[in-house]
Amino acid sequence: MAEIIVALDLESELDALRLLDRIPDARWVKVGSVLMTREGPSLLHELHSRGLRIFLDLKWHDIPNTVAGAVTAARSLGVAMATVHSLGGAAMMRAAAEAGGDGLGLVAVTVLTSHSAEDYAATVGRDRVSLLEEVGRLADQARAAGLRGVVCSSHEASLVRQRLGAGPWIVVPGIRRPSDVSGDQVRTATPAAAVEAGATHLVVGRPILTAPDPAEAFREMAEAAG
Repeated sequence: MAEIIVALDLESELDALRLLDRIPDARWVKVGSVLMTREGPSLLHELHSRGLRIFLDLKWHDIPNTVAGAVTAARSLGVAMATVHSLGGAAMMRAAAEAGGDGLGLVAVTVLTSHSAEDYAATVGRDRVSLLEEVGRLADQARAAGLRGVVCSSHEASLVRQRLGAGPWIVVPGIRRPSDVSGDQVRTATPAAAVEAGATHLVVGRPILTAPDPAEAFREMAEAAG
């Protein structure tokens, strides 16, 4: 069974809290860069006071000292999981892991689900690239740095699980039911397929946020992931 993380990709704290009032079974929420920039730590305090586990998805990619400071700040705010970008390098990831300690689970973003192989190859200056091999390489580096797990698409989750073993978290975004549109995410999957591939946490945004009944959409996702 995987945890369903409700992605609060909304315009304001008020919108986020109104949505959560309609999903009483939610246990995990994701706060990304837009909402965090707009609302700040007060939102995290409110979510924490409601007993929710917070996934702070800011994909830190900076010098090691700066990232360690950001992780320390997130831990003080009660954040349960946060992201660094694996392309920040081994030293940065080690500094993040040390700052997170036992209380904050750090996961490394490997390759964004909006990337195709061609697009990613152009981004990193290569003629061609295998996204599967690239995600595996970055996952190995995250494990060596002491991080709690990685973020990858369901297309790479099975390989990552084989390489990392049974313990680490594998966080999979781009979760869609068969009837949901993919939007701007290229590599998507159903909840059942992602769990079968080894995912421990499934990030779900638009299929819940835009549903006429968010609670029912959440339940459908949770049942499919169970």
